[in-house]
Amino acid sequence: MITLEAVEKVMELTGVEYKVAKEALERTEGNVEEAVKLIQPETKDIGEDIKCLIDKLKKTVEEGNVDRIQIRKDDEIVLSVPVNVGIIGGVLGLAAAPWALIAGAVAAFGFGCKLEVVHKDGSTDEVK
Repeated sequence: MITLEAVEKVMELTGVEYKVAKEALERTEGNVEEAVKLIQPETKDIGEDIKCLIDKLKKTVEEGNVDRIQIRKDDEIVLSVPVNVGIIGGVLGLAAAPWALIAGAVAAFGFGCKLEVVHKDGSTDEVK
């Protein structure tokens, strides 16, 4: 059974929303430590496919005209991150936290999710 306290602890430790924390706990049978690892894996533990996806995403952000990054699962937005100075800093290697959060969310939800960029004009493109 997943308790509210466990969900709140995962949210506190990772900075993710309730739904992401709860799903990570469900996938780890309620183990808070494992759920946190699932959401925020170390770079060396991220699968090659996820690293490749994040590299493509970084390149797209560097090219400009990106307003936000979204992760969708079953046509529902599960994570939405605005592209601002903090995430641009991540592109330049100054702050890795936003990229780790995105990579962790992709890992937590698996490859049944879509990673999208939302352009300033409102159009979206899937990053594959």
